[in-house]
Amino acid sequence: MPPYPLPRPGLAERLGTSFRETVGGLPAAFWWLWLSTLVNRLGGFVVTFLALYLTLDRHFSPAFAGLVASLYGLGGSVASVAGGVLADRIGRRPTLLAASVGTAVATLALGLVHPAWAIAAAAAVVGFTSNAGRPAVSAIMADLVPPADRVRAYSLNYWAINIGFAFSAAAAGLIAAHGYLLLFVGDAATTLLCAVVVFARVPETRPESGPASGGPERTPRARGTAPAGGGPGAPRVGLGAVLRNPVFMAFVGLTFLTGCVDGQGSIALPIVMGRNGFSPTDYGLVVSLNGVLIVLLQIPLTRLVEGRNRAAMLGAASLLTGCGFGLTAFAGAAWFYALTVTVWTAGEMLRVPAGMAIVAELSPVHARGRYQGVYSLAWTGASFIAPLMAGLLLTAGGGDAVWLTCTVLGAVTAAGFVRLLRGRTPELVRTHVATAAPVPVNADATTVAAS
Repeated sequence: MPPYPLPRPGLAERLGTSFRETVGGLPAAFWWLWLSTLVNRLGGFVVTFLALYLTLDRHFSPAFAGLVASLYGLGGSVASVAGGVLADRIGRRPTLLAASVGTAVATLALGLVHPAWAIAAAAAVVGFTSNAGRPAVSAIMADLVPPADRVRAYSLNYWAINIGFAFSAAAAGLIAAHGYLLLFVGDAATTLLCAVVVFARVPETRPESGPASGGPERTPRARGTAPAGGGPGAPRVGLGAVLRNPVFMAFVGLTFLTGCVDGQGSIALPIVMGRNGFSPTDYGLVVSLNGVLIVLLQIPLTRLVEGRNRAAMLGAASLLTGCGFGLTAFAGAAWFYALTVTVWTAGEMLRVPAGMAIVAELSPVHARGRYQGVYSLAWTGASFIAPLMAGLLLTAGGGDAVWLTCTVLGAVTAAGFVRLLRGRTPELVRTHVATAAPVPVNADATTVAAS
């Protein structure tokens, strides 16, 4: 022992150490992907305010707004599987670039068209293009980041999404006061900027070849080389093999039910608040709290629960989500709506990084796109069903029927996650860790030539 007590580290030193442990050790290519996500989400105005745009500005019925939102979800459901297959076949990077450019064009078209049929068609296209790149993003992160760091990496990416969401939700309400078309233009512009970042700095990470049961993988291809993933030793995992994985598909099914509850934050909540006399700005500020809380608390919470039992985490997350929406039945003031958002946001912060990490651990290297695509299908499928669910329940029993259903689904999914994963997750990690190694990338990884 030293003859005198060692000084305790100061607050600034502790914060600095925590920050370095949180963001350190991740590849440069991950941070460029993170930046592209942030840029894209800073301008993500349209989806959050689509229901208000259709009902308040265009004077369509809530039923039509629900139909449009469902078509958006239907397009996303198709894109989840198609995008995952493309990410494995033609590469992560070209899939992400094509999806970003397509989203920018389709979003601008959605803001310019006027006939009801054209709005519905454009929404379906936006749903397809905006979701086609998501399996590629998740696969790139799984390719780049070692298994031990994946929960942290997915948390950081989710953090970027919500920094953007907090800004866009609050700003969109103010921008909409000067005309909804500005929302579509801004959304399209930031999506194009995201494509520029990917084009300039994010490399292709799909492995060229690899043994069927794990082992050394070859580095990602550069311009002018043969297409990756087609080597004779590359394992072939089709969609059928993914769909026949019972544990994974049960996990996807429970995630789908959770997504149906989550979707009410952008479908039923704005409609109910509008019926109760609240303005689009009020809704924007209330729902932006979701992003603000995640920005402030996601990283500390991830550090707190790192290494905890994931079955318990996902069970608690589902209960918080269901109860948070259930409390909305008693809301009559903006502060109470904000309280409900706080509760279901806590569930969201627990659920998303843990769920993404489980999927990455279950995914063989050469099928990461397909696995991530089927997992994304749970969310995009929910975005198709959630508006229909909201429309039917609002018509039949008003907001109370929606919030009661959310509470019941929260309890059911909590029990399902605990039942499915309790005592099983560590075994799954050990089984698949050999095929879940990161793809070796150039140490710089930021100067890969654009193909």
